[in-house]
Amino acid sequence: MEQFISLFSDSDPSNVATSLKLLLLLTVLSLAPSILILMTSFTRIVIVLSFTRTALATNQTPPNQVIIGLALFLTFFIMAPTFQQVNEEALQPLLNEEIGLDEAYSRASGPFKEFMAKHTRQQDLELFLQYSQSERPQSIKEIPLTTLVPAFALSELKTAFQMGFMIFIPFIVIDMVVASVLMSMGMMMLPPVMISLPFKILLFVLVDGWYLVVKSLLQSF
Repeated sequence: MEQFISLFSDSDPSNVATSLKLLLLLTVLSLAPSILILMTSFTRIVIVLSFTRTALATNQTPPNQVIIGLALFLTFFIMAPTFQQVNEEALQPLLNEEIGLDEAYSRASGPFKEFMAKHTRQQDLELFLQYSQSERPQSIKEIPLTTLVPAFALSELKTAFQMGFMIFIPFIVIDMVVASVLMSMGMMMLPPVMISLPFKILLFVLVDGWYLVVKSLLQSF
């Protein structure tokens, strides 16, 4: 601990540079959850997977750990080109002391801005631009992150809910058919969910549901 504190109190230039790197690393680690949730594909993926589980009415199966873990790895897979570009253009030059912090930030934000702008609706972006009374940017690089990030998150929420609605439709049909059959047979005291659950699971397995859901998510990006 004393050695860690001494890095920040030492006036030697090499130690000061090391201290700045450690401070930057701690800052990035503290903001990592927010960056992952709001600036990547994680939000759309985890919401769609949660909608799928809810539509199946299987309660906590698969559990939250599996849903979040799958969403994380799918996010890393989708965002791999962006992460690689940030590493090559910003992180490695910064670690090699070829560029400064300001230049590294500018280079790192570029790939993320391009990814978010590609999946952000125009009306969502205009909403935050008008509220902040900002001038209309001439290029993606001129869009401030404080405006682009919430616009991207809003667009992702709408897209995720649209995909979730489409997932719900076939399962709602099964619930309605089962409920109608039970009512026609006079079995009103029997919960329709108990009867429809095996049929929904069977349908989901027969059409290879998880494959279709993940395929749709990958194609949406």
